[in-house]
Amino acid sequence: MNKINWKIRFTKKNKAFVTRVFVAVFIPILTYYGLKVNDITSWNVLFDLMAKAFSNPFILVMSIFNFINIIPDPTTSGFGDSEQALGYDTVKDDKDKEETEKQTETDKGE
Repeated sequence: MNKINWKIRFTKKNKAFVTRVFVAVFIPILTYYGLKVNDITSWNVLFDLMAKAFSNPFILVMSIFNFINIIPDPTTSGFGDSEQALGYDTVKDDKDKEETEKQTETDKGE
């Protein structure tokens, strides 16, 4: 687990990963109890639901498995991030990606 750049995964800029974690953990809880997102109408309802979920071994294990299933980077073999991803200090935005692609194309042409 130390070959994963957690700092980059859990940043405001990496909304996709944070959203996937939320969905992977929260949706099984809602499904098990037969609820929809719009049934969570107050903090008390949410806290009661989470207390039930954490006291239920089946839901707890399913949520943990779903979280673990999101961790691997599909562009690398194994469980960790690539050496390049481990070196990131910030999330690449679209402009950075375009510059990297242009540089790669330039390097291929040489």
